[in-house]
Amino acid sequence: MPHLHPTEPEFGANTAERTVWEALRDQLPDDVALLHSVNLLEERTEREIDLLVIWPDVGIAALEVKGGNVWHNEQGWHQGSAEGPHPMNPVRQIQDARHVLQTKLRRRGIDAGNAYTAHLLAFPHTKIARDFELPDCPRSIIIDRDDLAGIADRVRYAIETHGQGTRSLTETDLQDLWDELAGAMASQVDRLTDVGEELDRLDHLTHDQAATLSWVAGHQRFRVIGGAGSGKTWLALEQARRRARSGERVALLCYSRGLGRFLQRVTQRWKPSERPAYVGLFHDLPLQWGADRGSFDDNEYWERRLPLALGELADARPREELFDSVVVDEGQDFGDLWWPSLLRCLKDPEHGGLFVFMDDGQRVFPRDGRAPIELAPITLTENVRSTKQIAQLCGAVAGIQVTPRGGNGVPVRVVDVPQDRAVESGDDAVEALISGGWEPGSIALLTTNRRHPQQLGEVDLNGYEGYWDSFLAGDDVFYGHVLGFKGLERAAVVLVVNGFKDMARARSILYTGLSRARALLVVVGPQHLVEKIGGDAVRHRLADAEQWAIASD
Repeated sequence: MPHLHPTEPEFGANTAERTVWEALRDQLPDDVALLHSVNLLEERTEREIDLLVIWPDVGIAALEVKGGNVWHNEQGWHQGSAEGPHPMNPVRQIQDARHVLQTKLRRRGIDAGNAYTAHLLAFPHTKIARDFELPDCPRSIIIDRDDLAGIADRVRYAIETHGQGTRSLTETDLQDLWDELAGAMASQVDRLTDVGEELDRLDHLTHDQAATLSWVAGHQRFRVIGGAGSGKTWLALEQARRRARSGERVALLCYSRGLGRFLQRVTQRWKPSERPAYVGLFHDLPLQWGADRGSFDDNEYWERRLPLALGELADARPREELFDSVVVDEGQDFGDLWWPSLLRCLKDPEHGGLFVFMDDGQRVFPRDGRAPIELAPITLTENVRSTKQIAQLCGAVAGIQVTPRGGNGVPVRVVDVPQDRAVESGDDAVEALISGGWEPGSIALLTTNRRHPQQLGEVDLNGYEGYWDSFLAGDDVFYGHVLGFKGLERAAVVLVVNGFKDMARARSILYTGLSRARALLVVVGPQHLVEKIGGDAVRHRLADAEQWAIASD
């Protein structure tokens, strides 16, 4: 499969672009890049390329896609029906866009601006005669509905025959182009992560992710291990949905309150036949089954007595109220005592379904449980959620090799201030982002130690359920703590490094906090502390960060 950006485009009602995209996606070689909706601004000229093909050792192709019925007569090009056609000039559109692309690249000193570059027209719903010919539009640059089966060959032929430039495209050119164009596609990386969008992402899992579940569909137990941004939560949700849809009684559990509320909100939107029988926190399951409530600050109750009570309550439940399968997200948060009790919640404790999704790098709580699964884990190595800069910085903290699938976005920003000024400077950063055009609902401020006063006030006013519902609504800036934000994300994250309660867990907390951003990460606090915790690899990555002087913005 070629390199795709975005991995799952938002086509909306544009079936024509979807049809051409899917044909190219399925036919282009693995070393080719395919981009959707490339917006170009060169001085006062603004153009858009519907689809862009970047082909090493060949060149570049810009495609203009027109759906419905398309034809040409003495009056020019038309689109629509005979009763209501409208004139257009797709050749001029794509010629102009191709010219703007080449001019922009050359002006910025990017050598790919000299590579062979062609433009094509794609009419996936129309049949164009084989002998069609215009002075500015030979038949060889048109792809009609009958050409889709060989679209990759036609694109290559157009580049080699009609490409404007002086040489073919190199691997270095491809990387430079990818960084320049994919990073500029703000409409993709700047999407807000409200519930509706998360459902869209769930419905459009990458082919690799969907294949992961298909490969292990016959297994009753498996673990999926992956770094932040690798899609574990989406896979956990999809596994729960598939099992429920097959007729099983399923439990979908996690430890963090915010993630639990998110899972509930997502699954409530599914068809009744796809919803798990239980969705929520591990500790809420025994309480729902009648366990005594303990004190909030009684650690012995939460870590020992309540988990043990779950097993006893499960033994007393009617068999039909137990589960065929259990799916656990963020499984690294579960303690050793929890797993035996969880197995007793299965109708068949020895052979019932147990599916665990986890990231050992995010062990931010003082417990070290191990899921009772003997099979080797399935490992996810790609980051499909964040920009390249964020993914690489997170990989440096975790000490793992990450393959970023996102584009080259804006640099990570650092506000280097003393620890006792971090919260105040974090507030200033939020205000600066909003003043700069960021929607409040796309921003989260997360602390690493003491909670932000705004967070404490919102919990006191609305309770935890109302507090998390406000996050999921995505209407305003969210104030939270790294420990409670595991498995969640926002487009822009201001990470306030205001110290660490337990330095032994500082690296895991730092990694978790850095990885919550998809498009823009702002690190506020003492940079030397972040580099000390993260080590040389983090110091190297932060050398490319933008030192952000908020007051001067």
